[in-house]
Amino acid sequence: MTTPTTPTLSQPPGPPRLAITLGDPAGIGPEVVLKALGAKDWAAIAGISLLGTRSLLDQTLQALQRSAYRGPVPQLDSLNFVDVFPPLPLETVTLGQASAATGAVSFAYLKAAIEGAVAGQYDAIVTGPIAKSAWKAAGHPYPGQTELLAEGAQADRFGMAFIAQSPHTGWWLRALLATTHIPLRQVPDALTPALLTQKLDLLIYSLKQDFGLSQPHIAVAGLNPHSGEGGQLGREEVDWLMPWLETQRQRYPQVQIDGPIPPDTMWVRPGQAWFGTEGSAVETAHDAYLALYHDQGLIPVKLMAFDRAVNTTVGLPFVRTSPDHGTAFDIAGQGVADASSMVAAMELAAAVVRERRGG
Repeated sequence: MTTPTTPTLSQPPGPPRLAITLGDPAGIGPEVVLKALGAKDWAAIAGISLLGTRSLLDQTLQALQRSAYRGPVPQLDSLNFVDVFPPLPLETVTLGQASAATGAVSFAYLKAAIEGAVAGQYDAIVTGPIAKSAWKAAGHPYPGQTELLAEGAQADRFGMAFIAQSPHTGWWLRALLATTHIPLRQVPDALTPALLTQKLDLLIYSLKQDFGLSQPHIAVAGLNPHSGEGGQLGREEVDWLMPWLETQRQRYPQVQIDGPIPPDTMWVRPGQAWFGTEGSAVETAHDAYLALYHDQGLIPVKLMAFDRAVNTTVGLPFVRTSPDHGTAFDIAGQGVADASSMVAAMELAAAVVRERRGG
């Protein structure tokens, strides 16, 4: 059976076109964007447009120059900058403090990027981190950027995946979350065969479209300790998860789907593959992991790849990536933010665009 397709946009030849949003002005987004832009010769990789407030970037560069940071930064005059309105009065921004003003402009940055991508101006959006509380204060009660992206792209099937390449072994870690930003007590009720089918479809499609894996090996986590231990520690696995998995194996005979794997052991082999502590782990680890709830997937991902993981939204007609960290208000303006995840997000966005174009 073929995986259902997601909406696509026509992509012209030439370097991948990335739209980068600055994120919340009071956080580390503008800083990591500047550092990332100075880290590589991006002209050879992608065409880049920055969406935000130009004066904010000027102020961020001045703060970096006053700090102990001595790494490379780009020449601002060489950047393709798109000033987004409404303008941001910098006097209303206190570094490290989210506000309705910072929420309003970070929301506007992303809206402008989405509109440009839908109109065909950009192949991918790389989003700087935002503060959900600031969005709410500004009257935008979205759970996060993912939901606004899906709404703007008119995508009703989407998922949150996390991608990282090990610096130790070169192995690729790929994890998709079945549920995301909901309270833990709601997870068992939110998990249904229909929801997991949608997420698995998206994962298989993304592995083929974005990574060229037509016969992937996928691990699916159990929900309960020891995957319920035959119903002794919870009935979800026995009552519906195991029958659902057998149905999916019949739907996708070309895909190896393993599970439900006890959550406490599912991440052992990925950890070995990431750090290179067991010789055969890279060859025997799965191509992707389907976690059933937020912390089940993100605690191991961040333990392995906190400074390298990339948040990507699957199911959109354009590519979307983001560094796997937040606004880090506690270090904003100090010049000490690590831009590794932003660099990885930009690199992955360009690579996925090229893969979707046929390599």
